[in-house]
Amino acid sequence: MPIDEPISPVLVLSTGRCGSTLVSQMLNKHPEVLSLSEFFATLGPEIFAHRRLTGAQLWRIFSCQSAGLRAMFRNGEMVDEGLYPVDDPKARFSLADVPPIMTVALPHLTPDYESLYDELGDVVRPLPAAPLADQLQVVFAFLQKRLSRRVWVERSGSSLMLARRMLRLFPEARVIHVHRDGRDVALSMAKHHNFRVLVGGLKRCRALGLDPARAFRSDRGSMADVWFQALFFRLTDPGKLADGVTDPDLAAYWSDLIETGLDAFADLPPERLFTLAFADLADDPRSRMEALIRFIDPSLVDEAWLDEVATMIRPTRSRAASLPPAQRDALTQAARPGLSRLGYLP
Repeated sequence: MPIDEPISPVLVLSTGRCGSTLVSQMLNKHPEVLSLSEFFATLGPEIFAHRRLTGAQLWRIFSCQSAGLRAMFRNGEMVDEGLYPVDDPKARFSLADVPPIMTVALPHLTPDYESLYDELGDVVRPLPAAPLADQLQVVFAFLQKRLSRRVWVERSGSSLMLARRMLRLFPEARVIHVHRDGRDVALSMAKHHNFRVLVGGLKRCRALGLDPARAFRSDRGSMADVWFQALFFRLTDPGKLADGVTDPDLAAYWSDLIETGLDAFADLPPERLFTLAFADLADDPRSRMEALIRFIDPSLVDEAWLDEVATMIRPTRSRAASLPPAQRDALTQAARPGLSRLGYLP
């Protein structure tokens, strides 16, 4: 492929807590990959609510916290993967007003994230009304040019819930599905405040007779999603939501996302889907990352990069395997549908 020929964008989709952040960090070290981490996850439901929007509307979504993000910050802590130094007295933004794309996405790309934020604002705000996909293409093209990268790769935690919407926005995209044994994922989620709040919120909705997972199966969002989230978090204490979540609840959530994602991938041709098991990555990081970068595009294979990223992970043990039998069985039962579809169970 000629060096200037465009490469199709890539979506790294996963349940979260399965190694996708590590994959994003590895890709971020590649000199030709624009690794967008937590770009969509921090923006809230409004990013998918508009069919068309102006640059001013898009910039507001980029720069103003959604109700859900504000709720996560209510206990005075940055999101677990947060990179912006909100505790630094010299920081431009505080926890109360840090823009969503500054929490992770822009600091992940460059140490000069403050300047990049201002430059991006100058590009986005004047944009005339256009379909969301077109506006995002302008944003990603600017970032690629600004940082001299040939292809963008977006990864957000728990992004399988957005799989249908993302594939509708970017029908030409290739997909990397990162997964891990759901029992270990559940134990990792149990230590992650945001996941416990999310799953606690889903439980509360079901107790009220609502089906919040219905949105996961839709390829479109709406302003109703935005209004519902705002009302829900106005009436709910996120800390109390997190307190009521059990490990089997988290395992069941993992399983629901796996089934949602696999159903969304059903019509993808093999050349557009790459499946990466965390255990395989841990066992042989160099060969798995070589296969992954060849999947994105063979011209991106870089031996020095492969040597570097192969040192970023060590073999890991399954925590779930060492649980008492009753606890392990409870996790297995809760996660069984997803475990079976991925081949972790017969």
